[in-house]
Amino acid sequence: MRYPVPDLAPGTWHESVIEIERSRFIAWLCHAPDVAAFDALLATARRTHPNASHHCSAYVAGPPGEQQAIGFSDDGEPGGTAGRPMFQVLEGAGLGQVGCVVTRYFGGTKLGTGGLARAYAQAVARGLEGLPQRQAVERTTLKLGVDFAGEAEARAWLESHDAPVEQAEYASDGVRLTAAWPSDVEVDLSPLEARLRGRLTRLDAP
Repeated sequence: MRYPVPDLAPGTWHESVIEIERSRFIAWLCHAPDVAAFDALLATARRTHPNASHHCSAYVAGPPGEQQAIGFSDDGEPGGTAGRPMFQVLEGAGLGQVGCVVTRYFGGTKLGTGGLARAYAQAVARGLEGLPQRQAVERTTLKLGVDFAGEAEARAWLESHDAPVEQAEYASDGVRLTAAWPSDVEVDLSPLEARLRGRLTRLDAP
């Protein structure tokens, strides 16, 4: 499975600001491969803006459609007017591994429940407009055994198939390569086996 995620380094975020009826909404977006990354963003927002009225939030700490590592919070706003609309925007964008906080400074004019929901959704949508993104690739482990003469050929073949080698173990009879194979691509080792003239063993259970 391949899906877009924020292209942001750990501990960094993308920020945008909108103003509605004199209330200021600051959207923070981060790469959240796990809930801890989102928690760090929320803590940073609260520390940076300790006097803000609310720090509402939503996250998807997994692929699009994730059902377990998700969450949202209204942080004192009327129920259903902040966190859920924020989450729905993230979900609708098809993003995975994304965390979002919207910091609100109340401007003195009440927006009503419908107005609040629209404002928080708009804040997230504005943040997504300039969010740098990249493709995340879910991977499975592929383990191969080759002789020393075939190592370079095997590494090159794996690299050409977007399967980086993560570990190499050397023994008296050859090399055991552990690669991260894209899970949405069927493993067909026959071309590599032909190149190595059969000097290839798959060590993981297919």
